[in-house]
Amino acid sequence: MAGSTHTVTNQPPPLAQYDVYGADRALTEAVERHLAPELLDEVGSELAALGRSCGSAQLLEWGTLANEHPPRLRTHDRHGRRIDEVDFHPSWYRLLGKGVAAGMTAAWVRPGGHVRRAAAFLMWTQVEAGNGCPLSMTHAAIPALRTDPALAAEWEPRLTSMIYDRELRPAGQKAGALFGMGMTEKQGGSDVRANTTTATPLAEAGTYTLTGHKWFCSAPMSDGFLVLAQAPDGLTCFLVPRVLEDGSRNVFLIQRLKDKLGNRSNASAEVEFDGTWARRVGEEGRGVRTIIEMVAATRLDCVLGSAGLMRQAVAQAIHHCAHREAFGGKLVDKPLMRNVLADLAVESEAATTLALRLAAAYDDGGEQERALLRIAVPAAKYWVTKRCTPLTVEASECLGGNGYVEESGMPRLVRESPLNSIWEGAGNVQALDVLRALQREPAALNAYLQEVGLARGADHRLDAAIKGLLTELADLEGIEARARRVTERLALVLQGSLLIRFAPPEVADAFCASRLGTDAGTVFGTLPHNLALPAIVARATPN
Repeated sequence: MAGSTHTVTNQPPPLAQYDVYGADRALTEAVERHLAPELLDEVGSELAALGRSCGSAQLLEWGTLANEHPPRLRTHDRHGRRIDEVDFHPSWYRLLGKGVAAGMTAAWVRPGGHVRRAAAFLMWTQVEAGNGCPLSMTHAAIPALRTDPALAAEWEPRLTSMIYDRELRPAGQKAGALFGMGMTEKQGGSDVRANTTTATPLAEAGTYTLTGHKWFCSAPMSDGFLVLAQAPDGLTCFLVPRVLEDGSRNVFLIQRLKDKLGNRSNASAEVEFDGTWARRVGEEGRGVRTIIEMVAATRLDCVLGSAGLMRQAVAQAIHHCAHREAFGGKLVDKPLMRNVLADLAVESEAATTLALRLAAAYDDGGEQERALLRIAVPAAKYWVTKRCTPLTVEASECLGGNGYVEESGMPRLVRESPLNSIWEGAGNVQALDVLRALQREPAALNAYLQEVGLARGADHRLDAAIKGLLTELADLEGIEARARRVTERLALVLQGSLLIRFAPPEVADAFCASRLGTDAGTVFGTLPHNLALPAIVARATPN
């Protein structure tokens, strides 16, 4: 029996059994703003149910178990036959099944699909980020497959299904399928045109055999993969099924799983192709163009994933400080801690607001919105994912020593936080992609300026930032070396314009003062003291 010295006081209760959706006002307001009115009741009920699941003790425990028991590679069965399978903890399969059932691979075929999926994905990341990889790859494969109507007709119903079937068998025999992706190779990395994997045509039109090595293959337990290889006419996109129609295993040799900093529940593999059967997707020599829409969709998921991690980190920090007492009062009521929490909350809301705006652009699908995405997606991917790591570290510090202990969940958020900045093109790749759009696609810049111009005149700091950005863009000298600076300003101006239009005045004011104005520090917790900090913290409190 515990003695009196073991009485526990002044320790916050776990943040569990709460509605992750309903407690996130920035998210719920964004969904209501971007969805058609006739969808609000249906989607609101759907997301509220998912939000309650995401905040349940059971799902949070599954997320913990999936990370404590990472995937294990089995190259051979007990009889010595090569099988190349990856085993996961049961919690991983349960979570992945719930993610599919929640429609996170079905955005392309549901009304308001991208906004409702974006909200779901942002919440789902807060439960367990690792199984977001196969959900993201499967979702993003659709636009690439649509370059080949026959392939799309065959595979799209499987990939957009809301039924999860984990068994490895021919995809035509399954109620639902998942996709992975293999682009990078050890000698090239982001420079995919340096790929050396070769594709040799077979007698049947559109079929090939592949030979080569992929340095990173995402979600190797999937039913199919989009990969790049060198065909006779150049770099080409291919679909590699895991199991062939006759039931035999395709040649898909998993050499090892990566031992990663974070994202440990998810398998990332090196794979060998050695006479591997594949179908061409799109035309020979146009592999990058074919797969680029898949890359754009996964980049938006990186923004959503980082926004989800940021929201969870902020929620945990505010929850802790609302219950923990020190120096004669609640931490949340201490002016300096309140400044830190408010600053974190502003960053989180800016990320969520931007991410949902981009998802709405996908739903709209119009020429103007597509042009906006061309600049806004890489700019958002660059900036939001880079802000994720300092935010999660600062949020964990709000818990003091407790935040450095695994049981708090904060170390997992910190380890996960750099991932989305690295995946799908690291910072320099995004910044250079923004430059290409600025230089080659005038419609993209016009769409961006029209978007931020909707808030022009509402705040002098935003107006000054827009003017400064235009001056920056007019100076082409050394533009490549300034690409990060330009991309950062594009993202900040866009976030500021959205918050001015849609967020409460206190949030927009804090953002403009600290991110666009001159009254800014270099770390979180340096907001001007005369802002409405209590209102900002109250808005972000998870209750």
